Amino acid sequence: MVLEVGAIAPDFTLSDQHGEELTLSELVAEGPVALVFFPLAFSGICTGELCELRDNLQVFEDRKVRLVGVSVDSVFALKAWAQAEGYEFSILSDFWPHGAVSKEFGVFIEERGIATRATLVIGEGRTVLASFETAPGEARDFGAYREAIAAIA
Repeated sequence: MVLEVGAIAPDFTLSDQHGEELTLSELVAEGPVALVFFPLAFSGICTGELCELRDNLQVFEDRKVRLVGVSVDSVFALKAWAQAEGYEFSILSDFWPHGAVSKEFGVFIEERGIATRATLVIGEGRTVLASFETAPGEARDFGAYREAIAAIA
């Protein structure tokens, strides 16, 4: 079950599509972070969702919220996908140990080996400020992001 509002998010360090290691506690020290877990790069719904985020990045930037994607794909797959789609935000690889961070956040679907579509906004002290998810095969409504970001102001 996905972490709920008020929970303390586990700290982690993962590599992004450029091979740069990012640590959650360091990111939230700079401001809130929207962690967007998604199943797989290059899949239809995930591409549609992240392209919508790419096209609306200003919504996050206006509120000083850093957008960060997370999937179980390799750094190499994420780099190719980000380049193909023009994603300028970080996408972290939870590839090995496979899905370890996704499991800690309660968003890993064990029988499928992927993360579900879950979003958590993490603030100071790694506190979960907002949390929402959709059923597998169902895209997130961008309005949920707007509500989550508005709730932390």
